Amino acid sequence: MNIPTPTSNGVEGLSASSAPGLPDEATLGRLASEFFRRLPGAPEPSLNFAESAQPISLGAGSAPSPEPSLIQSGPSVAPVPVAPDPVDPLGSGGAEFGVPEAYAASLPSVTPPQPPSALGDSLPVSPPGSPYYFLGEASPYTQSGGIPAKPENRVVAQPFGLPGEGELKVLLAELASDRQPLASHGQPEKTANFYFLDSAKVPEAGPTARPAFDVNAVRRDFPILNERVNGKPLVWFDNAATTQKPQSVIDRLAYFYAHENSNIHRAAHELAARATDAYEAARQKVQRFLGAGSADEIIFVRGATEAINLVAKTWGVQNIGEGDEIVVSLLEHHANIVPWQQLAQQTGAKIRVIPVDDSGQLKLDELQKLLNPKTKLVSVTQVSNALGTVTPIKQVIDMAHAAGAKVLVDGAQSVSHLRVNVQALDADFFVFSGHKIFGPTGIGVVYGKKALLEQMPPWQGGGNMIADVTFEKTLFQPAPNKFEAGTGNIADAVGLGAALDYVDRIGIENIARYEHDLLVYATRGLSSIPGVRLIGTAADKASVASFVLAGYTTEEVGRALNEEGIAVRSGHHCAQPILRRFGVEATVRPSLAFYNTCEEIDRMLAVVRRLARGKGKVAA
Repeated sequence: MNIPTPTSNGVEGLSASSAPGLPDEATLGRLASEFFRRLPGAPEPSLNFAESAQPISLGAGSAPSPEPSLIQSGPSVAPVPVAPDPVDPLGSGGAEFGVPEAYAASLPSVTPPQPPSALGDSLPVSPPGSPYYFLGEASPYTQSGGIPAKPENRVVAQPFGLPGEGELKVLLAELASDRQPLASHGQPEKTANFYFLDSAKVPEAGPTARPAFDVNAVRRDFPILNERVNGKPLVWFDNAATTQKPQSVIDRLAYFYAHENSNIHRAAHELAARATDAYEAARQKVQRFLGAGSADEIIFVRGATEAINLVAKTWGVQNIGEGDEIVVSLLEHHANIVPWQQLAQQTGAKIRVIPVDDSGQLKLDELQKLLNPKTKLVSVTQVSNALGTVTPIKQVIDMAHAAGAKVLVDGAQSVSHLRVNVQALDADFFVFSGHKIFGPTGIGVVYGKKALLEQMPPWQGGGNMIADVTFEKTLFQPAPNKFEAGTGNIADAVGLGAALDYVDRIGIENIARYEHDLLVYATRGLSSIPGVRLIGTAADKASVASFVLAGYTTEEVGRALNEEGIAVRSGHHCAQPILRRFGVEATVRPSLAFYNTCEEIDRMLAVVRRLARGKGKVAA
């Protein structure tokens, strides 16, 4: 059988002489080359198949050429490679291709409808085309009969000519030597306090690390990175405020509303069962992600702010009274200050504050002085949203427990950068927000030790949290249900589960090591610019590089960056006490994620350098 030859585009010879029902290999090669030879933004070749009414299947033995990267030149510095396991722990080809098989694993398994083949029963019909950069064995697309389709990688990761680990070290050494003389021109001469000069601070690859990933391939999972702002490609450096969402999360939400939408529990129909299963599966994913002992220790709330308020208004009201003391740190977000102030005003308790040193790190010796028999709670962030400081949270917990106090850890800024195990930390409470870890907004988590949750009273009353109600008495469900009154945010809980799947498939160790190198690059670049003052130089930091620029307000710097399509946060970041400790009311806060690149950092540095030279100053 011959396939009609398109003539309007000048492509000839579409015949199936070499394989019945298929184009020959040479023709496929010419077509693929023509499709992908141009970079993004260039006019597409004119390949008009309108004259052929019959679909063409490429078959399992043919694969399209690699999709061009979203970035025309790769990042200036490559992530530190992690040696792949001899055996791929994912079972998905990740070790072979160097690409995280993260997208497909986050979707439920479905069998899409198979249209009849226009070329006859002997010619198989390809599964739906995927816009995503890979489809691995975990793909939801299956062949007829529920048999998993043969895995195929839509894009094979390419090195893009990026430097390896050795070249990276040489490059960083050159940067260090080139910029050292700047110390005599107003820049800090002592730079050893910057964490990136201490090689011991580089995150190590743990036993659960995944194969190293290609950032250009990862970026293709985030559709918003295709956006343009003021005619420029979007650079998203506002990750501490909220993170962008991979296509797997977006699709999981759409799938829920298209196939599972129902209220959960207490119903006998199919959709209620599907929604309940999806919701409770998300709870189990959070349990595993945090290393909790039981899914019953996981409570869904709207975010970290609501999570802290829940603890304050249940455990806090129950256990903190007049004269008792609540210890927080100077690093805290307002959400970890205001609820405790409200509780103190209500009960007559007192707030005590752990100070920080000049680098922005907690003073543990001062914490020791604060702890006493009146201390009932220590509530501390694991990573500062304003400075990026990673606190020695395990030591804080141990010190507080030795004094008989409970500990709440604010993990809103840590879960997307560091591996967290609440049992290893021995935290009494741990909270975080889904939108900070590539999940939807409006969903968050409270982890609480089971014994504590069992003793705590409910926070709100209504449906879902009751076991039995009469006008004389109400019996409550056990935890976690007794803290989830009313219809919960079911879809976004499911979306959070998909986000955690995505992060797990990439590997938090891979993320930590790559983001470490990004922060090294950004911090060195900013510190070389006259007039830039870095705010927060602790020895252990996550991906935040707050700064101020002499002669400019933070709003002016933020506006200049926005004109180039670069999104940063400028302001007090809901952390006014810590900024005032450093004598400022606001900072410019670039905050990084694993889909950012050194090329994007270069774009930011170019704007800051231009401003520092006094050119292109933004009008007030």
